[in-house]
Amino acid sequence: MAKKRAAEPDEVKLKKKIAVKLTNHSNPEGDAALRSLRKRLKREQRRRRALALRKKRAAGKQGAAASPSA
Repeated sequence: MAKKRAAEPDEVKLKKKIAVKLTNHSNPEGDAALRSLRKRLKREQRRRRALALRKKRAAGKQGAAASPSA
């Protein structure tokens, strides 16, 4: 059996967690937990962009023609 996909992507979950942490926070720069959440979010975004770029390059010319603005 294949793995079940999450109901909402990790990126969305992380954005929600960051938003919750930022509300009513006196010093967001000094919060290590918030910093690690941001780092995880950036890592997920890099992963998603890299995957899109790999797929686009693998498709060749037809991939470039199919999705000019990715």
